[in-house]
Amino acid sequence: MRVVAEAGSVADAIEAAVREKPDVVIMDVRLPDGSGVEACRSIREILPATRVIMLTSYPDDEALYASIIAGASGYLLKQTRTKALVEAIDTVSKGRALLDPDVTARVLERVRRGRADEDPALASLTDQERRVLEQLATGKTNREIGEALFLSEKTVKNYVSRILEKLGLHRRAEAAAFAARRGMHS
Repeated sequence: MRVVAEAGSVADAIEAAVREKPDVVIMDVRLPDGSGVEACRSIREILPATRVIMLTSYPDDEALYASIIAGASGYLLKQTRTKALVEAIDTVSKGRALLDPDVTARVLERVRRGRADEDPALASLTDQERRVLEQLATGKTNREIGEALFLSEKTVKNYVSRILEKLGLHRRAEAAAFAARRGMHS
């Protein structure tokens, strides 16, 4: 194993990954300039063969779920011992996922619940658009939604625009009412 780069921001992490094309990236969930989840998503879009292990200080289902949707291969707590971290890197470098069985069960249940909708308007939304809509239904601002879902404020704004377009709505309030009528809220 060889460390090929280090980065302290979302932009630097993406730039270093593109430059070095590592087999495995270890990414903090929270970075000073934004979300490691967004950086993971970008890296996986540009370098689909690169595996990403998300690192966090505390277990958080929302961050875990967002990380998996973004393409992370694993999720570890920062207090993980060195030997376990090395084993995790080895596991994901071989193309295997690194998830605790309890966590896997919770994530699969969440995915199943999300697919139970028969509403054709909802069916047109991606998983991430559904999560943004759920947050929107609670009256959160784009910034608050971004913080909750580990997205940038600009990314949330883009999601809200796509949601409105897909649902044939014109205002956030209409989207919130749409979600409330369907019992969507987080």
